[in-house]
Formats: sequence, structure tokens, C-alpha cells
Amino acid sequence: MIKKEMIAMLLAGGQGSRLGVLTSNLAKPAVAFGGKYKIIDFPLSNCINSGIDTVGVLTQYRPLRLNQHIGIGIPWDLDRSIGGVTVLPPYEKSTNSQWYTGTANAIYQNVEYIDYYNPEYVLILSGDHIYKMDYEVMLEHHKSMGADITLATYEVPMEEASRFGVVITDGDGVIREFEEKPEKPRSNKASMGIYIFNWSVLKAALQELKDVPSCDFGKHIIPHCHENGSKVVSYDFKGYWKDVGTLGSYWEANMELVDIIPEFNLYEEFWRIYTKSDILPPQYIDESGKVTESIVGEGTEVYGEVSHCVIGSGVTIGKGAIVKDSIIMNNTVIGEGAVIDKAIIAENVVVGNNAELGVGEEAENEYKPQIYSFGLVTIGEGSTIPDNVKVGKNTAIHGPTELAEYPDGLLKSGSSLIKVGDLA
Repeated sequence: MIKKEMIAMLLAGGQGSRLGVLTSNLAKPAVAFGGKYKIIDFPLSNCINSGIDTVGVLTQYRPLRLNQHIGIGIPWDLDRSIGGVTVLPPYEKSTNSQWYTGTANAIYQNVEYIDYYNPEYVLILSGDHIYKMDYEVMLEHHKSMGADITLATYEVPMEEASRFGVVITDGDGVIREFEEKPEKPRSNKASMGIYIFNWSVLKAALQELKDVPSCDFGKHIIPHCHENGSKVVSYDFKGYWKDVGTLGSYWEANMELVDIIPEFNLYEEFWRIYTKSDILPPQYIDESGKVTESIVGEGTEVYGEVSHCVIGSGVTIGKGAIVKDSIIMNNTVIGEGAVIDKAIIAENVVVGNNAELGVGEEAENEYKPQIYSFGLVTIGEGSTIPDNVKVGKNTAIHGPTELAEYPDGLLKSGSSLIKVGDLA
């Protein structure tokens, strides 16, 4: 009989709707990060660096590209005959067929997979955070505390605490109370959505709450276990951690990589981040090109000026173009003489010659102000921007667009031009 001490279950089924047009065609964990990686590479790399060789990845929303990226797990050394990485989409059962309706419901539907490995502990992870963590150290803390459940927590600024589930602990780190996104938080210890459970405790709770609609860890499972006498403790994480769930936090986390002294170091030998890499030629900087404070991917050709940017692979920056404070994803073409300031441009986009992105004063986005903000220009994959147009701030574009759709050659600040996909 197989017996693993701890296996990981990585929740990667979310749509990531707060990333707007970036996730119209793919799941949030498959979104590019840092010029080379996908967001899901970080928890997967943490697993193998922590000695965890069995990972179930639960997918749901637009999983094709995520599944292709994970494959059989070769880049993370997770192509194992026993264990390794397994993609777990919802599947049809003999009695009924249903989507994953909540984080805990997704785990409940895969109890059989977990039982196969007969683990003592189950590590629950989110597929949409940027961080490096040794889960083995967290497990040692869990054991030394004699805990049934351990929550990884992170101290956030008090003014931001209402965005998170927060916990109130005693002097020993035992959790006494939970507050889910409280209006007036009494603690700034935020739950990171990383949990270690004794499998026997989790399995019993999943069974007891199996009929709860949209059953969720933070709202249902953990409070239920706490009320029924389980010992729930916090594990204070002191390293870098970023929830890249909004366009602003996603842009910030990328920009922090190119600071003079980056808060988050992608270059450490002892804790590498692994990814599926295409075989590409080296980057090329033309004599007319200039690059400062930037990450530039393989196969990218720079004929213009790039400063404080994260540029993916296979990108072309045309002659005379100026690109600053921006994220440009794989295989995008920036036309000659284009000026781009504080934009997020997805894969396979063509920006026309002499187009200007990020012009004028900020204005609130008329369509989805809670998403398209932070002064950013956000362009979904496969879009085309015509020559000579200007695009304001807090704007969104998705799809092939034509000059006639830009009144007087301008998409004013706060406007959206969504031509394809879901209304992003």
C-alpha cells in the first residue's frame, strides 16, 4: 500500500475575473509572470523544493493552456511513476455530474485521489500567489504544535486587512477567532490560503459538510473544525508574498522584479523557480536599441528603448519605440515609433506604428472601474491596435480593432473596446 507523509492539492480552477481581459481565454494560474514564468510555477516549484513529490492540480475554468503547461510535470521533476503531478478536472460520476462549486467542494470531489496515497497530512495551496516558501518548515511547525490544522498567515497593513480573512491568536499562536473580510478588523494577520490538515480531520469535515452549497475552506471547513474542538494554529510567514489577483497588484509584483534591489529574487540558486521553456534563440539588442532596468525574454528583439519593463520571449520592439513601466507578454509586436507608458499587454498583440498608449489624465473606467484602474492600459491577447492612435489611462482593449473605432484617433481615458471573448 502506498503511504505518503504529505501530499499537496493545488487549487487552480479560478477564473481570476479581477484580471479582466488577461483571463478572458485562460485560467489565472496560467497568466505569464516575470517574463518567463506562469503564476502556477511558483507553488509547483515550492513543492519540489520542499521535498513534496505528489501534487494534485485542480483545474476548471478554461484549463487547456494550463494543462499544456503542466504536461506530465517534467520541468518541476514531477514526472514520477508513483506520485508526481496529476491534473484533476471535474468529472462525470455515476449518480451526478457537477462543477467544483467551492474550494473545499473541489477537494471533496477528489477524496479518492487523496486516499490512494493514504497521507498523514494534506497541504492545500492556491495557484495564484507569488512567493517562495519551504512547506517542510511549515509541516515541522504543525507537528511541534500538535495541531490538527495550520494556517499560513502574513501580516498585512491594518488598512488593507479588511480585504482578507484574518485570524486572532493567543500568545502561543493558537487561533481563537476568525474574521472573514471584516469591516473593522481586530487583527492584521491575514490567512494566505495555505493550509496543512491532518487528513483524518479534513476528511471527516468534508464528509460532514458535503451538502453545504459552494463549500469553502475559509468560510466553512476551518470554522467548523474549530467549533468542534480541532486545534487550529497559525504559521507566521515572513518572506515575500503577493496575491496577484488585481491588475494593480499584478503590475506591481512584476515591476518589483526590476527594482535596483528587488524584493523578490528570481535568481537564487538554492530555491529555483522552474518552468516549461520553449527552445528559443537568444535575445537581440540592436545598436539603435537601449534597455535599462528590465527583464527581457529569449528570442526578443529590441530596436527601440525599453526602461523598467518586464518583456516576455519572442517580442519585437520596433525602431524608435519607447516602452516604460510596462509588462509585454510573449510574441507581441510593438510598432516603430510607438510610445507605451504603464501598460499590461498580453500575448500575440500587435501595436501599430506611432501608436501611443497611456496618454492624458486618468479617468474612472466607465465599464468596470473596480478592475480597470491604477492608471493602466490593459490589452488582451491577440489584439491589434492600429497605427497612429492614442489610448488613455484606465482603459481596456481586447480583439482586432480598427481606426474607425477610435474617435478622432483617440480611445479616451476610462474607455473600453472589447471585441472578443466574454465581456471582460
